[in-house]
Amino acid sequence: MAEELLINVTPMECRVALIENGTVNELFVERTAKRGLVGNIYKGKVVRVLPGMQAAFVDIGLSRTAFLHINDMVWPRSQPTPNVFELLHPGQMLTVQVMKDMLGTKGARLSTDLSIPSRYLVLMPYGNHIGVSQRIEAEEERDRLRGIIEHIQAEHNLPGSVIVRTAAEGVDEAAIAQDMNYLSKLWEFIQRKQKEVSTPELIFEELPLPQRIVRDLASDETAKIYVDSREIHGKLNDFVKEFVPTIQNRLLHYPGEKPLFDLYNVEEDIQKALQTRVALKSGGYLMLDQTEAMTTIDVNTGSYVGGRSLEDTVFKTNMEATQVISRQLRLRNLGGIIIIDFIDMQEAGHREEVMRQFEKMLERDHAKTKITQVSELGLVEMTRKRTRESLEHLLCESCPTCQGRGYVKTAETVCYEIFREIMRYARAFDSKGGFTVVAHPAVIDRLLTAEAPAVADLEHFVNRVIKFQVENLYTQEQYDIILS
Repeated sequence: MAEELLINVTPMECRVALIENGTVNELFVERTAKRGLVGNIYKGKVVRVLPGMQAAFVDIGLSRTAFLHINDMVWPRSQPTPNVFELLHPGQMLTVQVMKDMLGTKGARLSTDLSIPSRYLVLMPYGNHIGVSQRIEAEEERDRLRGIIEHIQAEHNLPGSVIVRTAAEGVDEAAIAQDMNYLSKLWEFIQRKQKEVSTPELIFEELPLPQRIVRDLASDETAKIYVDSREIHGKLNDFVKEFVPTIQNRLLHYPGEKPLFDLYNVEEDIQKALQTRVALKSGGYLMLDQTEAMTTIDVNTGSYVGGRSLEDTVFKTNMEATQVISRQLRLRNLGGIIIIDFIDMQEAGHREEVMRQFEKMLERDHAKTKITQVSELGLVEMTRKRTRESLEHLLCESCPTCQGRGYVKTAETVCYEIFREIMRYARAFDSKGGFTVVAHPAVIDRLLTAEAPAVADLEHFVNRVIKFQVENLYTQEQYDIILS
């Protein structure tokens, strides 16, 4: 599958789009004022230990304390899980790494089991095993890579676990040894900083987004890497020359007048990724609803009636939906619990085929996913690892009118609330001058037209005059009742 990486740089932010076969499948955004924290290593101070949760809050010098669970701490796994008080106490200083960015009101998620990545390897200094990426399937190649790591570690007496990344497949021993040397020096630097630092602060910062993307995503399948900033292209060129020389001829500066993202219709795809409805080519559509608790995806046939039978139409729509859903999960960076409501299928064979297709589509996802089988109702429960905020949370905020609910009370409902409030005021206050209702134009308009008879009855009931005043700046749900 042909891949291209587009790197768009402005003084305010850097955006990277992963293009597969001409389609935007992933988008990464890093704003200058809000750099991501994942991968950063800090010296932290334990603020509070929570024995009931087997966790602690840790001050790492950020606006919110971070969260550290005992399962993310280093202790001999052959032993029973210890009580958190055996490992931590308030005021204790420790070195931690951010696993998940601050999401919404939650602080960053931490680990004491440090993980330091390079192009081909991941060093875990406190471990004692060698692992190989599951995406490297050939057993002969897996054995070769394990042998190389064992030889390098024995020769240089290097401690810790080493995970061999997918990018190392087919790479010679010299390049892997160079990577290991880089990680060894970096770990020595981190150890020195640990001893020097005595207050909560940053020890090691993960690479900026352009270098990180090239390190983690560029592969033999990457045909071109376009950068629209000459300065960042120069920095990336130096980085690639040092760490990924095999792709140096594919790193290109884009000098065109037309914006790089416009050239590939990325801006249009970003706007579509913020909508709840996603069209399928067949005429069907998806409805995506992202909430704090979970994301739900509903598959509908819409106007598609092209099958030989209802079951055939449903099956083809669901099959197309698997491809679009897998892309939307990556593009929108949806994480946590995800419920997919496929259209009900009567034939078990069709349900199995949809499941196989969906699993195949998820194979290219860089985030870890886990899915269940299709239930009789057509529901699929899945989880997708969340390490950074979704595209919607990154680019948007809750609507000030509906407070993020996605709906507002009707003008009719607000009118009846006003009537009840006036009756409460009439009982509580001796206001001979009557009341003035200040509200949104749509509410006032309804009070003076459809609700005029009710207003007249209310004036007679409370024996007071009711006046009205339009306030264009009010939301439809907002109103005030002023005693005259």
